[in-house]
Amino acid sequence: MKNNRISGILFSTAAVAVAVLLAVLAESGLESRILANEAAVSLAEMQRVSPKSESFSATEYTGEDKNIDAVFKSDTGYVIKTTTAGYAGGITALTGIENDGHVTGVLVTDMRETPGLGGQAKTSEWFLNQFIGKKEAVAVGETVDALSGATVTSKAVTNGVNSAVAFVTGADIDSSATEWED
Repeated sequence: MKNNRISGILFSTAAVAVAVLLAVLAESGLESRILANEAAVSLAEMQRVSPKSESFSATEYTGEDKNIDAVFKSDTGYVIKTTTAGYAGGITALTGIENDGHVTGVLVTDMRETPGLGGQAKTSEWFLNQFIGKKEAVAVGETVDALSGATVTSKAVTNGVNSAVAFVTGADIDSSATEWED
Protein backbone atom coordinates (compact mmCIF):
# COMPACT_ATOMS: atom_id res chain seq x y z
CA MET A 1 0.00 0.00 0.00
CA LYS A 2 2.85 2.37 0.90
CA ASN A 3 4.59 1.69 -2.42
CA ASN A 4 1.44 2.55 -4.39
CA ARG A 5 1.10 5.79 -2.47
CA ILE A 6 4.76 6.72 -3.06
CA SER A 7 4.47 5.78 -6.75
CA GLY A 8 1.36 7.97 -7.06
CA ILE A 9 3.12 10.92 -5.44
CA LEU A 10 6.19 10.48 -7.65
CA PHE A 11 4.01 10.17 -10.77
CA SER A 12 2.04 13.30 -9.83
CA THR A 13 5.23 15.24 -9.12
CA ALA A 14 6.75 14.14 -12.42
CA ALA A 15 3.56 15.06 -14.30
CA VAL A 16 3.57 18.56 -12.75
CA ALA A 17 7.28 18.99 -13.56
CA VAL A 18 6.71 17.97 -17.19
CA ALA A 19 3.72 20.33 -17.45
CA VAL A 20 5.76 23.23 -16.07
CA LEU A 21 8.64 22.44 -18.43
CA LEU A 22 6.27 22.33 -21.43
CA ALA A 23 4.70 25.62 -20.38
CA VAL A 24 8.12 27.29 -20.08
CA LEU A 25 9.18 25.97 -23.48
CA ALA A 26 5.92 27.06 -25.08
CA GLU A 27 6.20 30.52 -23.55
CA SER A 28 9.77 31.01 -24.73
CA GLY A 29 8.77 29.95 -28.24
CA LEU A 30 5.80 32.30 -28.20
CA GLU A 31 7.82 35.20 -26.83
CA SER A 32 9.64 35.76 -30.12
CA ARG A 33 6.35 35.54 -32.01
CA ILE A 34 4.74 38.04 -29.62
CA LEU A 35 7.66 40.45 -30.04
CA ALA A 36 7.45 40.12 -33.83
CA ASN A 37 3.71 40.84 -33.74
CA GLU A 38 4.23 43.88 -31.50
CA ALA A 39 6.91 45.19 -33.87
CA ALA A 40 4.57 44.72 -36.86
CA VAL A 41 1.76 46.56 -35.07
CA SER A 42 4.15 49.33 -34.09
CA LEU A 43 5.38 49.63 -37.68
CA ALA A 44 1.80 49.77 -38.98
CA GLU A 45 0.92 52.46 -36.42
CA MET A 46 3.96 54.55 -37.35
CA GLN A 47 3.19 54.22 -41.06
CA ARG A 48 -0.37 55.31 -40.32
CA VAL A 49 0.83 58.64 -38.85
CA SER A 50 3.71 59.03 -41.30
CA PRO A 51 2.28 57.53 -44.50
CA LYS A 52 5.14 58.62 -46.80
CA SER A 53 7.71 56.76 -44.69
CA GLU A 54 8.67 53.12 -44.91
CA SER A 55 11.33 52.78 -42.24
CA PHE A 56 11.71 54.10 -38.71
CA SER A 57 14.64 54.02 -36.35
CA ALA A 58 14.63 54.83 -32.65
CA THR A 59 16.51 58.00 -31.79
CA GLU A 60 17.63 58.85 -28.28
CA TYR A 61 15.61 61.66 -26.74
CA THR A 62 17.61 63.76 -24.29
CA GLY A 63 15.29 66.74 -23.98
CA GLU A 64 13.39 67.92 -20.94
CA ASP A 65 9.80 67.60 -22.18
CA LYS A 66 8.21 65.02 -19.86
CA ASN A 67 5.47 64.31 -22.43
CA ILE A 68 7.89 62.71 -24.90
CA ASP A 69 8.43 58.98 -24.38
CA ALA A 70 10.24 58.08 -27.61
CA VAL A 71 11.44 59.55 -30.89
CA PHE A 72 11.65 57.66 -34.17
CA LYS A 73 13.39 59.08 -37.23
CA SER A 74 11.57 58.22 -40.45
CA ASP A 75 12.39 58.59 -44.13
CA THR A 76 10.59 61.94 -44.28
CA GLY A 77 10.56 63.21 -40.70
CA TYR A 78 9.75 61.88 -37.26
CA VAL A 79 7.22 59.90 -35.27
CA ILE A 80 7.02 61.08 -31.68
CA LYS A 81 5.46 58.95 -28.94
CA THR A 82 3.97 61.03 -26.12
CA THR A 83 2.05 60.40 -22.93
CA THR A 84 0.04 63.24 -21.42
CA ALA A 85 -2.31 63.50 -18.44
CA GLY A 86 -5.91 62.99 -19.43
CA TYR A 87 -9.08 62.94 -17.36
CA ALA A 88 -8.81 59.28 -16.32
CA GLY A 89 -5.06 58.72 -16.68
CA GLY A 90 -2.30 58.84 -19.24
CA ILE A 91 -3.04 59.21 -22.94
CA THR A 92 -0.37 57.72 -25.18
CA ALA A 93 -0.25 58.87 -28.79
CA LEU A 94 1.95 58.81 -31.86
CA THR A 95 2.35 61.99 -33.90
CA GLY A 96 3.89 61.96 -37.36
CA ILE A 97 5.73 65.12 -38.37
CA GLU A 98 7.54 65.88 -41.62
CA ASN A 99 11.00 67.44 -41.57
CA ASP A 100 9.44 70.84 -42.39
CA GLY A 101 7.41 70.62 -39.15
CA HIS A 102 3.89 69.91 -40.36
CA VAL A 103 1.82 67.16 -38.73
CA THR A 104 1.02 64.19 -40.97
CA GLY A 105 -1.06 62.17 -38.53
CA VAL A 106 -2.03 61.54 -34.93
CA LEU A 107 -2.98 58.17 -33.45
CA VAL A 108 -4.02 57.61 -29.84
CA THR A 109 -2.65 54.18 -28.95
CA ASP A 110 -3.55 53.83 -25.26
CA MET A 111 -5.94 55.55 -22.89
CA ARG A 112 -8.52 54.93 -20.17
CA GLU A 113 -10.87 57.85 -20.84
CA THR A 114 -14.64 57.68 -20.37
CA PRO A 115 -16.32 55.67 -23.17
CA GLY A 116 -18.53 57.88 -25.33
CA LEU A 117 -16.82 61.06 -24.17
CA GLY A 118 -13.02 61.26 -23.91
CA GLY A 119 -12.77 57.71 -25.23
CA GLN A 120 -13.68 59.12 -28.64
CA ALA A 121 -10.18 60.60 -28.91
CA LYS A 122 -8.99 57.16 -29.91
CA THR A 123 -11.54 56.66 -32.69
CA SER A 124 -12.75 60.08 -33.83
CA GLU A 125 -11.20 60.81 -37.21
CA TRP A 126 -12.58 64.36 -37.35
CA PHE A 127 -10.93 65.17 -34.02
CA LEU A 128 -7.52 63.67 -34.87
CA ASN A 129 -7.55 64.99 -38.44
CA GLN A 130 -7.76 68.59 -37.14
CA PHE A 131 -4.05 68.37 -36.33
CA ILE A 132 -2.94 67.30 -39.82
CA GLY A 133 -1.10 70.07 -41.65
CA LYS A 134 -0.53 72.14 -38.50
CA LYS A 135 2.99 73.42 -38.13
CA GLU A 136 2.81 75.39 -34.92
CA ALA A 137 1.40 75.02 -31.41
CA VAL A 138 -2.35 74.56 -31.38
CA ALA A 139 -4.91 75.27 -28.67
CA VAL A 140 -8.30 73.77 -27.93
CA GLY A 141 -11.00 76.32 -28.62
CA GLU A 142 -8.75 78.39 -30.85
CA THR A 143 -7.16 76.26 -33.59
CA VAL A 144 -8.77 72.89 -32.82
CA ASP A 145 -12.20 71.93 -31.50
CA ALA A 146 -12.62 69.80 -28.39
CA LEU A 147 -14.53 66.56 -28.31
CA SER A 148 -17.98 67.27 -26.88
CA GLY A 149 -17.89 66.74 -23.12
CA ALA A 150 -14.19 65.91 -23.15
CA THR A 151 -12.23 69.14 -22.88
CA VAL A 152 -9.56 67.66 -20.58
CA THR A 153 -8.97 64.75 -22.95
CA SER A 154 -8.87 67.08 -25.94
CA LYS A 155 -6.30 69.30 -24.23
CA ALA A 156 -4.20 66.27 -23.30
CA VAL A 157 -4.05 65.06 -26.91
CA THR A 158 -3.31 68.62 -28.03
CA ASN A 159 -0.44 68.90 -25.53
CA GLY A 160 1.08 65.71 -26.92
CA VAL A 161 0.89 67.04 -30.46
CA ASN A 162 2.39 70.37 -29.33
CA SER A 163 5.28 68.55 -27.65
CA ALA A 164 5.94 66.58 -30.83
CA VAL A 165 5.83 69.67 -33.06
CA ALA A 166 8.08 71.58 -30.66
CA PHE A 167 10.64 68.77 -30.77
CA VAL A 168 10.83 68.79 -34.56
CA THR A 169 10.65 72.56 -35.08
CA GLY A 170 12.75 73.51 -32.06
CA ALA A 171 9.98 75.79 -30.79
CA ASP A 172 10.20 76.86 -27.16
CA ILE A 173 6.75 76.05 -25.79
CA ASP A 174 5.63 74.83 -22.41
CA SER A 175 3.58 71.72 -23.02
CA SER A 176 4.67 69.63 -20.05
CA ALA A 177 1.31 69.50 -18.27
CA THR A 178 -2.37 69.50 -19.08
CA GLU A 179 -4.10 72.77 -18.34
CA TRP A 180 -7.21 71.84 -16.37
CA GLU A 181 -9.00 75.19 -16.48
CA ASP A 182 -10.89 76.51 -19.54
